Parts: sequence; C-alpha cells; structure tokens
Amino acid sequence: MTCDLAAGRRATEALPSIPRDAVPSLPHDAEGPVFREPWEAQAFSMALSLHQQGLFTWPEWAATLADEIKIAQAAGDPDTGETYYHHWLAALERLVAEKGIASMDTLASYRDAWNRAADRTPHGKPITLSPEDFAAKSFEHTALCP
Repeated sequence: MTCDLAAGRRATEALPSIPRDAVPSLPHDAEGPVFREPWEAQAFSMALSLHQQGLFTWPEWAATLADEIKIAQAAGDPDTGETYYHHWLAALERLVAEKGIASMDTLASYRDAWNRAADRTPHGKPITLSPEDFAAKSFEHTALCP
C-alpha cells in the first residue's frame, strides 16, 4: 500500500452523508481533514471505507472514538491534538476486533511485523513484509502506527 496524504480528503468527498462536523475534534482546514503523516490519512481512509462497507455505523464509530479518547486522557494523554490519530487508530482496531474481522492478537502480530520490517528498512526505501517479520520476536507496541 502506498501512502497518499490526499487519500483522506478523497474519502471524505466520497461520503457526503457524513457531516464534516460529525467528528468535531477532527484536525481540518477549510478544505477538509489534514494529516501530519501518511499513516494518519490511511487510518482515516480505512475507517471511512469500513463504514461505507457497513462494518459499523457512524454513530457507533463516533462513540468508540470518544471512548478511546477518554481512555487515553484518563491514562495521562495531554490531549494537545498531536495524538488524535493514535486514538482514531485505537478505535479502528477495537471495532475490527469487536466485529470479528481480526482478533487483537492478529492485529498485534501484524503491528509487530510492520515494526520489524520498518526497523530493517533503510530510510527512503519501501517497507515490505517478509515471513521472518512474523517469526521474529520484538518489543511490544501499543498501536499500528509509528
């Protein structure tokens, strides 16, 4: 999968049924959502795509995201906006697991494999997964993002 910062904007344009103010804390400018890093746009687009496919309703998504933000704040997240898409991703992982699409163990396995692949990949080169990335043991991460 390639990173495309415009992916999130295109995704929101494809979903006129979801008001832009449905998620008021979403970082945005006059044209729509803004992303600091490619993975943020990808997480955003994945959530919108799964919603379009009927995996969850938008109110269900908003409630799960709000809950993940509350959990993070209770754990000490300063809520400066810099971690917003970490919460977005946590909500996405949670719904995917709750809906039986992938278990949290499977998500963790892929997260760890991607982290191992990223660690061995020279800067500026595409990250690719290999079977060794799934077999190796590494440190634990708490989200699918860097």
